Amino acid sequence: MTNLAFYINGQWCEPVTSRQSLPVINPATQAPCAQVWLADTNDAGAAIDAAAQVFEAWSNTRLEQRIVMVEAFLKAYQRRYQVMASAITEEMGAPASMSYDMQAETGVGHTQAHLLAARQSVLEHTMGEQGQLLKEPIGVCVLITPWNWPINQIVCKVIPALLAGCTMVLKPSELTPLSAQIFAECVHEAGVPAGVFNMIHGTGETIGDYLTSHPRVDMVSFTGSTRAGSQIAISAAPTVKRVSQELGGKSANIIFADADLGPQVELGVQACMLNSGQSCDAPTRMLVEASVYAQVVAMAKTAIQATQLGDPQRQGDHLGPVISELHWHKVQTLIKAGVDEGAKLLVGGLGKPNGFDTGYYVKPTLFVDVNNTMTIAQEEVFGPVLVLIPFTDEAEAVRIANDSPYGLAAYVSTQDIDKARRVARQLRTGTVHINMADLEYCMPFGGYKQSGNGREYAAFGLHEFQETKVIAGYY
Repeated sequence: MTNLAFYINGQWCEPVTSRQSLPVINPATQAPCAQVWLADTNDAGAAIDAAAQVFEAWSNTRLEQRIVMVEAFLKAYQRRYQVMASAITEEMGAPASMSYDMQAETGVGHTQAHLLAARQSVLEHTMGEQGQLLKEPIGVCVLITPWNWPINQIVCKVIPALLAGCTMVLKPSELTPLSAQIFAECVHEAGVPAGVFNMIHGTGETIGDYLTSHPRVDMVSFTGSTRAGSQIAISAAPTVKRVSQELGGKSANIIFADADLGPQVELGVQACMLNSGQSCDAPTRMLVEASVYAQVVAMAKTAIQATQLGDPQRQGDHLGPVISELHWHKVQTLIKAGVDEGAKLLVGGLGKPNGFDTGYYVKPTLFVDVNNTMTIAQEEVFGPVLVLIPFTDEAEAVRIANDSPYGLAAYVSTQDIDKARRVARQLRTGTVHINMADLEYCMPFGGYKQSGNGREYAAFGLHEFQETKVIAGYY
């Protein structure tokens, strides 16, 4: 297979010196589906130089020009929509229906939301009696994206950076480079000037510190694990560049006794299992009011037993595999920790499911009678594993929900809207979903505590890539 190339200064190119490459493994077949070049610091330096050289020119373009180019990108993306969905299925094992309806769709939805935010944005206005306030592009940006929602995170970084007037180097996950390659082809087709957008493939171990510590880089936007985010913050600190991070999560789903139990429990299970549990905001801790705990246990058991696994190439609402052999073993280790620490395993458990010897499939798993000090209640599993924890009253529910190093999302199920609003205000998370309401594209996304800093999506994402300047005595 031909190695996937880099995109630097408007050209597709091979590495400058490194001849290292990596097979891209289809997690459903365990067979290579592509091969990708791996960058070293020479390639990373060339990409940063290309972005730095054109920043002045690009930052001085009119917002209207940048909007036109992003509109052209969107048309190119929509023409290749099915190709994008198929690539995501191939590289990460998301089932075909989910890749088409959700994974690839985020590229359209987020681009449209960022375009609307840009059209509505005010880049300068008067302040006080003699001042002028300006919103200006922050500079050269390094954008590092994960594998679990690959195009979602690429779009939510590249598109607002382009609209803000920044130049950039994208390093997508080396596990999911196919969708990134198609994305870069759409950017090229849209006519974005050479050097504004650059993309290299590589590992964090080889080029991560180089990218994030480079003195010509003004900002790093990263989505991934909390451990990696901490290292990036350390690497970026000496040059005092802006660091925006969306990291891990261990989201609580509080089910009160007065909730519409049947639908809410089923939706909670589905949201936890979606994408084979590989979503940072998945509601993986179901906190249940004691008076209905037995009912909810039975409902959750039925819902998880009904969760099907299957071939990602097939249409349907089944689950695919997790991303890799390494990740499969991590999930198994955490399931074993749950068993060893005394949680009651009700569904699923260790090993591969029957009939799925090939592929990195994980049994949809349910632990009940969990307490919040257990490893499976504190650590992000990032697999199809749900834990149930009982609580006695509203105050205890809030205490357990907030007793986590993470603060990305939370969920509250009750038919008492006043209680839902009251509890939502007490939860230390960036997002709260009442009765499983969806997050809209115009809403911000990001977390408290070790779930990161900064916000993405629409106007909030655009602001991340801007500096604020005030000119006193302007009038």
